[in-house]
Amino acid sequence: MQITSQMVKELRDKTNAGMMDCKKALSETDGDLEKAVDLLRQKGLAVARKRADRATSEGVVETYIHAGGKLGVMVEVGCETDFVAKNSDFLEFAKNVAMHIAASSPIAVRREEMPEDVLERERNIYKQQALDSGKPENILEKIISGKVDKFYADTCLMEQKYVKNPDLSIQDLLNELIAKLGENIAVKRFARFQIG
Repeated sequence: MQITSQMVKELRDKTNAGMMDCKKALSETDGDLEKAVDLLRQKGLAVARKRADRATSEGVVETYIHAGGKLGVMVEVGCETDFVAKNSDFLEFAKNVAMHIAASSPIAVRREEMPEDVLERERNIYKQQALDSGKPENILEKIISGKVDKFYADTCLMEQKYVKNPDLSIQDLLNELIAKLGENIAVKRFARFQIG
């Protein structure tokens, strides 16, 4: 199939991947746009895994203030080099993550960082709900486990659906950026402040 510049442009607009990466992905998928998107996301994940153990000692602290100064967020995003820390794509990612945090109020960056008392309280609520609805004892743990996974998806920043594009999680967005910039990038921590 003939890969046109319009097809490449459309894929670039959808994924923010490089022009040659888009052209190659379209060639490998015989011009199927959706398969090309999936292929680029898989490659981004593979690149992110390869770079995950590299130190992120550079980066930025980005802020976002909303609602007439009634809501503010600070987020630390790390990278490997100061060159990337000054890159416009990196800075835009940090800004978008700060805005996302303001909009969706995550509790922790990753599952592993979820406070144990919060998790325990949620597990107890889910257990009581299951008991109250008459669910059999033998499937209680499976129900609780499923609800805890949903809780993580709603409250862990990296698992949340991105507010500007619900097809992607914050982790997907990060993987795309890592693939594009070619070095490890990590959302390290955040603070969200709200009046009232």
